[in-house]
Parts: sequence; C-alpha cells; structure tokens
Amino acid sequence: MYDERRVQDTVLALLHLNAHKDADGWRAWKSFPWEATDGLHERGLIDDPRSKARSVAFTDEGARLAEQLFAELFGTEDAEPDCVGDRPR
Repeated sequence: MYDERRVQDTVLALLHLNAHKDADGWRAWKSFPWEATDGLHERGLIDDPRSKARSVAFTDEGARLAEQLFAELFGTEDAEPDCVGDRPR
C-alpha cells in the first residue's frame, strides 16, 4: 500500500521543475529534466535516457533503490514490501 495523495503531490512538485508561463497560464512538460535523468544515468541507476524510447530501463541497483525510496517516501504502515523482480506497484 502507498499513499496515493503523497504520490500525486510529489508528481505535481516535480512538474514544477518544467513549469513555464505562456499566454494561457502555467504549463509544464510531462517529462523530467535532462539534468535529472542524466544524473541518474551517471550514477548507474538507469540506462541512457537520451534515446528515442519513451521509457528508460532501470539497472538492478536502480530498481532496488527506486523501490526503497518509494517505500520510504510513500509507504503506509500496513505496506508489504514489493518484489522488484515481479514489477513494483
């Protein structure tokens, strides 16, 4: 289990990274800044994010750390640990 509201709030905060104002108001790109994904790649946590693919592959260490961080940030007390090999929730 995880706190969906906290996840939504975090996504909203991350959208702020790409926010800009145009004639219609505030907008944000849906993707993450290259600086952030490049940094994750340099740390060996994801494959090269600058491909044409719309997704990025985790390394084994990246998948483990992503699951750990997700549980720390959004887990609820009744949460059961996920198994990365079976795909995180």
